[in-house]
Amino acid sequence: MTKKQNTVEDIKRIADEENVRFLRLMFTDIMGTIKNVEVPVSQLDKVLSNKMMFDGSSIEGFVRIEESDMYLYPDLSTWLIFPWESNHGKVARLICDIYNPDGQPFAGDPRGNLKRALEDMKELGFTSFNLGPEPEFFLFKLDEEGKITTDLNDRGGYFDFAPTDLGENCRRDIVLELESLGFEVEASHHEVAPGQHEIDFKYADVIEACDNIQTFKLVVKTIARKHGLHATFMPKPLYGISGSGMHCNMSLFKGDENVFYDENGPMQLSQTAYHFLGGLLKHARAYTAVCNPTVNSYKRLVPGYEAPVYVAWSGRNRSPLVRVPESRGLSTRLELRSVDPSANPYLSMAVLLQAGLNGIKNEITPPEAVDRNIYVMNEEERNEAQIHDLPSTLHNAIKELRKDEVMINALGNHIYANFVEAKRMEWAAFRQTVSEWEREQYLELY
Repeated sequence: MTKKQNTVEDIKRIADEENVRFLRLMFTDIMGTIKNVEVPVSQLDKVLSNKMMFDGSSIEGFVRIEESDMYLYPDLSTWLIFPWESNHGKVARLICDIYNPDGQPFAGDPRGNLKRALEDMKELGFTSFNLGPEPEFFLFKLDEEGKITTDLNDRGGYFDFAPTDLGENCRRDIVLELESLGFEVEASHHEVAPGQHEIDFKYADVIEACDNIQTFKLVVKTIARKHGLHATFMPKPLYGISGSGMHCNMSLFKGDENVFYDENGPMQLSQTAYHFLGGLLKHARAYTAVCNPTVNSYKRLVPGYEAPVYVAWSGRNRSPLVRVPESRGLSTRLELRSVDPSANPYLSMAVLLQAGLNGIKNEITPPEAVDRNIYVMNEEERNEAQIHDLPSTLHNAIKELRKDEVMINALGNHIYANFVEAKRMEWAAFRQTVSEWEREQYLELY
């Protein structure tokens, strides 16, 4: 998506010319859920002067009821007019940062927290951190009452096409909608599992890329609904098939130079790239709690379904946690394969950036690349190659997060405390739930 440097005057003019009647002021809570305050366009001056207030105590993980007043500061570069809501005039959106009444950034704002991480990056001499995400999703049918079913809309497989891939028309409409909003879509295809799809869009500076992920989710769900389908970014909605990931392709720049590239380095990677990789591997068990934040996330992170289970890296091998795609020059990047689309993109990228920066600051050297299929290696072979397991449950992942000061600092005290408490409650609720599997296994036997 091309980022526009809009001025206040630009936005006022466009709103008038395009008959914009409502404004959606969007932000993301700690759990990654998109929130919005909708106001009539008559409030545009108030919005653009950073005077729009909302009740922060109503948002999970934000503030207590006695300190509820928060302000929305819109990022003018995120001005966008939605094309599908024009019955009563058009609807435009602005993505906002959250500020305290004293004019200071709110410590619990995930987008603001990522900006804090970028300041740390700039202190080390880097100018930008780029992200190219690959989000996957499933399409399920709706019943006659518009309720979600567990019936998939197709039985297609990887790179299949119509008539096997019945989601093709929906996916094509999503792509057209994204392009009309300024996305540069690079690929669109059916994924491995029935009913599963992937749409890849061009990398961008990390803040813009995270904004794009949130906009992407909104577009996908909206267009799917028009096709009588429900789009879900749940990591593992069905037993026995692959889950949905969101591979993250990352690179660091100084001006126009990709600092991960070194024509004369091993694999044409720079020492900076290797140290960043070392940081990603060192902190992997801790940041898994943030990048795979639901109980369901760990149903995807199991052997046999192409999702990474082991902390290792390679070039062509797709079984490790981190892969180095073959493109070089400006396209040199590290691909982290564990992240799933239920993750809050702003929090995920904050912890991943800080993990990599910690690797650079401490010159952490990664272990040797693993070019074998790790899934067929035994435990002794994995230990010999310094390959460790990712956490197997949300509970174990939170325990790892609690032990890692670098990752705690990457989240900041406010976000860390609220995130961990919410996940503790989620795990407790899950532990108390009796599943259908348990009834099938034990009800008659015992």
